[in-house]
Amino acid sequence: MMDRYTSAESLVCTLNPQRPVSCIRPKAAHNAAEYFLKNFPGNTLYAVKTNPHPYILKTLYKSGISQFDVASLSEAALVRGLLPKAEINFLHPVKNRAAIESAYYEYDVRSFAFDSVAELEKISASTNHSKDLTLLMRLSVSNRYAAHSLTGKFGVTSATAATLLKAAAKRCERLGLCFHVGSQCLDPTAYKLALQQIKKITCTANVPIDIIDVGGGFPSLYPGQDPAPLVDYFSEIKTALTELSIPNNFEVWCEPGRALVAESGSVIAHVDARKNNFLYINDGTYGGLFDAGLLGFRYPVKRLGKNGSTVLKPFIFYGPTCDSLDVMPGPFMLPANITEGDYIEIGLTGAYSSALRTPFNGFDKLQEAILEDAPMTSMYSSAESTTAALNAANYKIFD
Repeated sequence: MMDRYTSAESLVCTLNPQRPVSCIRPKAAHNAAEYFLKNFPGNTLYAVKTNPHPYILKTLYKSGISQFDVASLSEAALVRGLLPKAEINFLHPVKNRAAIESAYYEYDVRSFAFDSVAELEKISASTNHSKDLTLLMRLSVSNRYAAHSLTGKFGVTSATAATLLKAAAKRCERLGLCFHVGSQCLDPTAYKLALQQIKKITCTANVPIDIIDVGGGFPSLYPGQDPAPLVDYFSEIKTALTELSIPNNFEVWCEPGRALVAESGSVIAHVDARKNNFLYINDGTYGGLFDAGLLGFRYPVKRLGKNGSTVLKPFIFYGPTCDSLDVMPGPFMLPANITEGDYIEIGLTGAYSSALRTPFNGFDKLQEAILEDAPMTSMYSSAESTTAALNAANYKIFD
């Protein structure tokens, strides 16, 4: 069981840690889950790849998230082992036959994504041509509003989508379409444009549609980025859905990852050295700060456990490995007199952080802890959000 602390400050004062500390704020994950369940116009599935930590999965499940999007057989096994009653959806568009077969027969998975005739036939053959399948066709859509584009690798084009949709309708019990507007989408317009594509395809295909899955891409509040409030995304999606020419009732799904868990995590890093405006810290691109390195994301940061200069200065981070790629350009605004031996809390690392940590150079060792305070920044801090969930007096931390 992980130790609990009221804040990152109290953790540093107690532990004086020499390894990175990966912190989990279960109240923040609960708050985000509750917001989606209350406000999104449909079902919310958690994208497990974002953060597969068992504590996070259990917290989201106890908060009301009962459907999970997995991208591998290992993720399916993890969810089924932790949450026997959860619904698992295998929404990676390309899978090997053994993974499909095991998911279907061992882990009771019935929902699969596809984006080609070959994948459709593979799913059918690997499940012995079963008719109890839910099949979702992955559509290629624009990612121009995303901080990190996911185009190119997956998705059928609009030109061939109607034909593929017709073929899938003969092989399943329920049929749907899904798409992904990219990671950290900064404009709700992206969802409207994607749903307009779906409208054209469904009109051409003229087959019953049971599910429209708008995917993920819902944003978190990183410095230097200015996403619209989440309610604007939901409103745009709801309006566009009403304009679809689908005669039958259909389910609406979303697959948030970052928006559900980014705020639930932070990393406490130690400053090992300072050279001018470069800070050498004990976590980095190969550790829990992948997005800051490879994608150039700026995380909210603050110095811990020391009073000092209130003048802030921009810094660049170097991680602990010997690789010069282990750099996080930021800039990260910290006190001008920060020095070796100081601690930094790096916020919004609940998404694509621990999931991407590697053992390169032997720097994979870390500590874990639970924090009871609020995240450093939040998309859920408006009056509409469930601030009561952040009140420790009324909230039970999940074990």
